[in-house]
Formats: sequence, C-alpha cells, structure tokens
Amino acid sequence: MTTLTGSGPAVCIGDDIDTDLVIAGRYLRTKDRSVWADHVFEDLDPGLAPRLKGAVLIAGKNMGCGSSREQAAVAIREAGVLAIIAPSFARIFFRNCINVGLPVLECDIPGCQDGMNVSYDSTNGWITVDGKHYTFRPVSPRMQEILSMGGLVEYWKRRLE
Repeated sequence: MTTLTGSGPAVCIGDDIDTDLVIAGRYLRTKDRSVWADHVFEDLDPGLAPRLKGAVLIAGKNMGCGSSREQAAVAIREAGVLAIIAPSFARIFFRNCINVGLPVLECDIPGCQDGMNVSYDSTNGWITVDGKHYTFRPVSPRMQEILSMGGLVEYWKRRLE
C-alpha cells in the first residue's frame, strides 16, 4: 500500500533528468529490483542511491524524459523514495510512477537544498518545505485510488476479486 501523505528529507536533482540517468541500460539485463535500487541515479551521482530511502525526491522540470522505461519508476520506488515533486514530468514517466504506486506531485519548489524537511498530502494538494506552504492540483480520484492500493496491478487484482 502506498500512503498519499508523507514526510521526509529532500533529495534535490536538476532539470531534464532522463530515464537513462535514473537507471542505466547496463543494469536492465537483470529483473532483480534490488540491483536497480542499488544503482539508481548512478551516472548522475554515484552516492545518491543510499540517500533515497525515506526521502522525497525534488526534481526540476521535465523529470523522466527520454526512453520512458518503466524500470526507472520501479528503481526509484525500490530505492525507498516516498514521492517525487517536480514542476513537470514526461507524460509516460508520470503514468509509470502512478502504475507502480509512486506518488508524483506537480509543483515547483524553488531553491531546493538536500535535507530540507518536506511534508506532502497528495490527496488534498499541499506540500510544506521547511515551513513554506505550496499547493498543486491533485491527480484524479482514480489515480489516487491506484496509488493508495500500491499500483495498477494491485488495483486490478482488488477490482476483479
């Protein structure tokens, strides 16, 4: 189950982070998700993966552009990221995150610094970063339901029971 609210330290990355930077193609020969989690963002910053567990990832514009490989969303979730915040997402990456149960919040957080305290409520559309409040348009009720069930597979399993 994915929670639609959460809090954790910020981990900040830049604009135009493509899915090849999220998980390099050389790691896609395995289906072992722990390998993906261990090597997530390795070509961007080799020391980033261990800092992601329990963190809120704050990205710049166009997060998840590129090849739109589903493994990118899975790698980020498996690394322990609670949610991703960015002013804009590549369309397919956005939906891949929803499908694997990883909350994505479309909001610009200027001046991001690693370690800032981030709280969010993806149902009601608010984010607080070190006491500063931001609002965003929440995803549709159906996408919220998919997220709350942990992703699209669990959503359909429960709907078909």
